[in-house]
This record gives sequence, structure tokens and C-alpha cells, in this order.
Amino acid sequence: MVRTVVAGLDGSHESRAAAEWAAREATLRGLPLKIVHVWEPMPEFLAQAHLLGTETEAHWRERIPREVTDGIRLRHPGLAVTMEQIPGRAGEVLPEAAEDADVLVLGSRALSGVGGFLVGSVGHAVVAHTEVPVVLVRAGEQADDEHERDPVGHPSAATRFRSVVAGIDIKDSADSADSADAVLAFAFEEADRRAADLEVVHSWSPPPYSVYALAADPERRDGTARQQAARLTDVLSPWRRKFPAVEVIAHFRVGSAADHLGAAALRASLVVVGRRIRRHALGTHIGPVTHAVLHHAPVPVAVVAHD
Repeated sequence: MVRTVVAGLDGSHESRAAAEWAAREATLRGLPLKIVHVWEPMPEFLAQAHLLGTETEAHWRERIPREVTDGIRLRHPGLAVTMEQIPGRAGEVLPEAAEDADVLVLGSRALSGVGGFLVGSVGHAVVAHTEVPVVLVRAGEQADDEHERDPVGHPSAATRFRSVVAGIDIKDSADSADSADAVLAFAFEEADRRAADLEVVHSWSPPPYSVYALAADPERRDGTARQQAARLTDVLSPWRRKFPAVEVIAHFRVGSAADHLGAAALRASLVVVGRRIRRHALGTHIGPVTHAVLHHAPVPVAVVAHD
């Protein structure tokens, strides 16, 4: 089995940005890049129409993926790049095509201003049904966006990487420990290969029935906060030992996890979140925090599946 980074391509600006990000990621990992162009066969009556003739279909099916692949080979001369064309629906084809990959990279349209992604039905379906990590990259993403500004304030891909941000949930249960470890494993590796700081964000919201009680009892509230902070320290300890070169900044916050992750994303090069694997008919649910981060983070977002 050959390990690869897989990028989904449909010819759009966002999928081209994703392919470029995947090329940089493959270089960091020392792995080959496989570009998968998924095309849905056009009904014969449309293919024969004057507006959507065979020349237009051939352009999207052959010329676009070839140009993208050739361009990446030119810009990344040491990278092994292959391209595969597969007919079918992207939401069904890509999870299977990336089954043995280290990571799958997709594009999502950027919202206006400082907003995040417009994650469509295909993106949601792929994220929800792919068990390897999936990275969503927005249109317009450039290499220098991942790096700090140079000494005079100009964008530069030669400066230090901006931090990697990981959002974890560490409730006192085995399931939450497993989910935190899955996210932390991916995040620490990404920070390590980038020589970047890792910011770990754990947010805690008190149960609704205890809000008034905690507000009326500051000592109890502070004690609960100390317990959560200590739990975060315990969870991070083995990962700090495993990755001693990674500078870890732990954030314990009270309130909305999505809001706190969104704020941390403004200074990040990559945000890492988790989602629970669901293998039943209702398996397209990716969780409210991950859903919010996907739609609002202005940087690439990695979604790590866990049991």
C-alpha cells in the first residue's frame, strides 16, 4: 500500500486551491500526491445540445485536470504527482478513492469579508463519510497565508508558520479521551512538521441547571474551572513528552467552543477538529461545533474522524 495525499478536483477555483494546499502538505509529509478528478457523466441529450457540446465536456473532463496537474508538477518539481479520473458522484467517489490515503483535501467556496467556508452538500457528504482526515481549503488560499508576515509586514512564505489550533472536548469519559487523542495526534504531527506552535482550545459550558448555582457560589465555580484546567493539563502531558519540540499553548475557556475556536483561527494556519464516526443511516451528522468551525474559520480546517 502506497501512502498518499489525495486532492479532489472539479476545476473550480476552490478545488485548485485545495490541490495546491495538498501539494504543499504532501511535500511536508514526504508523500506522493494523487489528484482525483471526479466527473458526473452528462446525459446524452445535453451532450448533443449546441450549448453543451462534446468540446465543452471534453474541456472539463480532460484539459482542466491535465493543466492543474502539469502546473503542480512545475511548481513542485520534487513532488511525485499522479492524476486519476473517475466518473460518478463526488460525495460517493471521493471517500472510496481516499480510503487508504493519509489525508483527503477538498475545496470550499469562501464567504465574503472575513467569513469562512460555504460548505456545500458534497463537502458535507465527504466529511461525514470519510474516515481519513479531511482538510477543507477555501478559494483564494495562498502559501503565504499560512505564514507570519515578514519584518516589514508583507506576506511571505519564507517566514515561520502560523500556529496550528486544535479544538478538543475532554469530558470525564473514555469516549471523550479517545476523541481528544485522535485530534491531538493529528494536530501535534501537523505542528511538528511545520515547526509551528500548537494552540489547544478546550471550552467548557456548565449544564443549564447549574448556571445560577455556580453564579451564586464563586468558590464552587472557580473550583470547577480549576478541575477542567487540570484535566486539560493531564490530557496534554503525554503528547508534550512525545513531541518535545512543539511549543504548546493551552487555552481553557468557558462558553461556546465554536466561538473560541473561531477567535483562535484568526491567528492560525490550520484548525483541527474532530467528528464522531457514525455508520448508520443517520451518519451525515458531523457535530454542531465542527459544523460551525467549517462555516466560519477563515483558514483550512482539518476534520479528524474518531470512534
